[in-house]
Amino acid sequence: MKNCNLLTFFFAALFFHAAVHAQTNIPAGQARIGYTNIDIVLSRLPESKVMQSQLEVTKAQLEKAISETVKEFQEKLAAYQKNAAQITDVIRADKEKELESLQARVQESRTNAEQSLQSKQQQLIEPVFKKINAAIQAVGQENGFVYIFNMDAGQGTTPFILFAASEENNVTNLILKKLGVDPDKTEAAAASKK
Repeated sequence: MKNCNLLTFFFAALFFHAAVHAQTNIPAGQARIGYTNIDIVLSRLPESKVMQSQLEVTKAQLEKAISETVKEFQEKLAAYQKNAAQITDVIRADKEKELESLQARVQESRTNAEQSLQSKQQQLIEPVFKKINAAIQAVGQENGFVYIFNMDAGQGTTPFILFAASEENNVTNLILKKLGVDPDKTEAAAASKK
């Protein structure tokens, strides 16, 4: 099944490529195709560090709120277990209902925190991706590329590039320069962290 999807993707890309050439009147031998790795571009931007820092602050705040709710639940559970033998059935039922409600609140807090963190991440990354996309568009136009593919389509996904014959078509450094980032400095800094 995966091979069938891959074959379909290949033929769709081939068809798309031919359609673009037919529309732009660019001879096939002159078409330039480049590739980049958006994850590398993103990791080397100064905004990436700021974004990561803001996400860590948000995560810490959310975890603190959850831990307070968990602590309240644990204290009430301990008190219930300590006094379980001495309370009436009516009070026991009320306490159990209260504990169930509090446990549901803990779970809801965790779910809301995950959603809130994802929303914050999306809010922070959207303008950065727009900036990266604008740089990719500019690099493509300035350097005569018909296509620029993303070498790494994301974690757990298949890259859009199946074969890269030469580094001369890797436009990652051009994109970084367009964004005002010195690729050599950021590459050295990334290598020193490993």
